[in-house]
Amino acid sequence: MHYLKEQWPYLLRYLEDGRLELSNNRAERRIKSFVIGRKNFLFANIPLGAQVSTVIYSMIETARETGLDHFCYLTWVLETTPTLNRTVGGAMPLLPANAPESYQLHNFYAPQC
Repeated sequence: MHYLKEQWPYLLRYLEDGRLELSNNRAERRIKSFVIGRKNFLFANIPLGAQVSTVIYSMIETARETGLDHFCYLTWVLETTPTLNRTVGGAMPLLPANAPESYQLHNFYAPQC
């Protein structure tokens, strides 16, 4: 009963907002491959190399989570970055929400980049 009393506000928050998930299993599954590969990052020659690896990994997982083909998304980011106006909006135009609609994954086919 003590545990229920302590967790009651969190349970109410979950019940009030239908977008919330009861568990974090989806997030745990998403980072599993990173955790398994983490030992390989120990051999990055410099800290900046390890940082770049984690940024790219984060971009791939974000693209997957938002329903984009991660290969097409990264290709689009690398092609768009040189022409990006860095004074207006920074990297905001490169967010997955701004990716071309044709990169959306559908159950029946993979998009063509």
